[in-house]
Amino acid sequence: MADCTSGPMPVYQSFILPWWRQVLWTVLFAGMVVVATVGNLVVIWIVLANKRMRSVTNYFLVNLSVADAMVSTLNVTFNFTYMLNSDWPFGHFYCKFCQFIAVLSISASVFTLLAISVDRYVAIMSPLRPRLGKRATLGITAAIWAWSSIISSPNLIYFTTETDFLPDGNVRRVCFSEWPDGITTRSHMEYVYNVMFMVLTYFMPIMAMTYAYSRVGVELWGSQSIGECTQRQLDNVKSKRRVVKMMIVVVVIFAVCWLPFHVYFVVTSYYPDVVNYPHIQEIYLGIYWLAMSNSMYNPIIYCWMNSKFRRGFKQFFWCCGALGGSGLTRHRAFGGDRLDRSMRSLSPSRKNGTSLFKTTKFMKNPPGSPHLLHANKINKHDSHFDA
Repeated sequence: MADCTSGPMPVYQSFILPWWRQVLWTVLFAGMVVVATVGNLVVIWIVLANKRMRSVTNYFLVNLSVADAMVSTLNVTFNFTYMLNSDWPFGHFYCKFCQFIAVLSISASVFTLLAISVDRYVAIMSPLRPRLGKRATLGITAAIWAWSSIISSPNLIYFTTETDFLPDGNVRRVCFSEWPDGITTRSHMEYVYNVMFMVLTYFMPIMAMTYAYSRVGVELWGSQSIGECTQRQLDNVKSKRRVVKMMIVVVVIFAVCWLPFHVYFVVTSYYPDVVNYPHIQEIYLGIYWLAMSNSMYNPIIYCWMNSKFRRGFKQFFWCCGALGGSGLTRHRAFGGDRLDRSMRSLSPSRKNGTSLFKTTKFMKNPPGSPHLLHANKINKHDSHFDA
């Protein structure tokens, strides 16, 4: 650790954006949190409140919605507040818990998507093979959360808080990771962990899902049956195609949302001077918003591409009086048909925004740079195929 008293003292910089930009970012994040939370809770309600919707794939969809709702309610708001104000007022325990929840929910989302892709692959490529039962599905779900907890456990161990006394007399609380071999951005152990996290929760799942859905797409669109098909067979193929289209949309959106986030951490690991860019705080806020916004897109996709979910959303808001009952009668059930297998993608970060960095004290770095959120410490550092 460098001695802050040796050499000339760099000028301390505040990390507070102008008020109007704070308002703009607050509106963007608040809107995302509300849409993600309400949307995913409605998806959970649609499946659990209707017995005919309780299929194998729909249990996986509920698991995805639980993970997305967790990250939007228990993580995003707190990390955004920290990034915006450069102060962590939520205490030592929640510093650990917030970062744990971030990685936990992201990992659970990705592995659930992967489980869905495997389930769809087996259902279409090997239709005579016995399918998962609900008990086996719940067992896989439990295993997903257990494995995700193991992956996120370092955050419970190594995240901590500290109080900084600033030259202007203000006091700032910081939440940062401190590994056995050094503070964040100075720790080789953390670098290895971040790379492994990126590989396990982004590149490997993307490659596996791309392969699975490519094979499924060839099977559904490229193969032609011999002889005459019945109308029921044609309808079955069409419903499967709709489901696969939805799954592809979910995976593509997931990949797009999370790619800049992972690239950012790789780039800053090799080129730390990137954090000196004048507008790095808002660049990172944009990257973080994009990654976290993935949690709000899946309910929108379900409602857009699945008539059963669309009807369920209408019924929910009708019950709440939001739609005045238009377009939906009181007695019309939306779970009577077999549900489309809508899927979704994951989600982010280190998964949170605060694994950001506690780095340099009194350094000339851009206000609110992600690496300076803890800043100014020099080198301290269907129940089968339901379609």
